Amino acid sequence: MPYINKKRPHKKEYQQQLARGEHEKRMERQRLRRKVDKNGKDANGNGVADKREGKDLAHKKPLSKGGSNKDGYTVKSKSKNRSFKRNSDGSIKTRQYLAGK
Repeated sequence: MPYINKKRPHKKEYQQQLARGEHEKRMERQRLRRKVDKNGKDANGNGVADKREGKDLAHKKPLSKGGSNKDGYTVKSKSKNRSFKRNSDGSIKTRQYLAGK
């Protein structure tokens, strides 16, 4: 008899995300993307602001270090924004993110 994976407990996974605070952090990042897309110019009409095409929005003070959308953001390439050394919990190891200014 073949093995069949059991159904994923989506409701339980969502509750765990809420308990860990992942949901709120994701919503904060999503709010910033939506704000930039709403206010930015979109020449090709795909719903993404031209200055954000293929790039990441990097918070000047990372959310993991207590930053918020109000602290400001910059547009960076994906490789530059995701290349910081991380701790085991995913937070940035040093204040290296300020060195690139």
